[in-house]
Amino acid sequence: MASILVAYGTGEGQTAKIASRIADVLGDRGHDPTVVDVADKEASIDVGSHDAVLVGSSIHVGKHGSTIRDFVNDRRDELDACPSGFFQVSLSSATDDLERRAEAAGYVDAFVEETDWNPERIGLFGGALRYSKYGFLKRLMMKQIAREATGDIDTSRDYEYTDWAEVEAFATDFAAFVEGRLGIAPPAVKDR
Repeated sequence: MASILVAYGTGEGQTAKIASRIADVLGDRGHDPTVVDVADKEASIDVGSHDAVLVGSSIHVGKHGSTIRDFVNDRRDELDACPSGFFQVSLSSATDDLERRAEAAGYVDAFVEETDWNPERIGLFGGALRYSKYGFLKRLMMKQIAREATGDIDTSRDYEYTDWAEVEAFATDFAAFVEGRLGIAPPAVKDR
């Protein structure tokens, strides 16, 4: 069993939902996941006390949040010293359009270059449009972005684009990777 930190930064909560689902899958494999929002000032985040780390971030207007950038920059040596992975949540990953998918991959490339961190596993997931949580200006901006990305511009409802099977497959792959790196026999998997 490995102790795995799942640290994330979120805007309207979709990245938190994904982090929670990843933790469920890791727990089902017999590991001990700890899920932490890096923006939570009360949380004590000791990367070194975990066997492996996953970092998750949402994208807003083409950028990762500063709390995630700071988290990775402040702990880069610890992240490089253990099995690590990164997952990104964006509208660009929510479509089948190859240009938008490339755009999502470009956000990861820019993040890796900016932080000089090289996560060993990377996942790209579709996010959500939370029109109900946006203020007036953000709602207008997101509607414009959605017009091109997904076509979902009815601001009277929210939209979720996360492929949960893809999230679970990523979590399973990361768990197997950690088990291999740490020489841990794959635990018995609980049925969902």
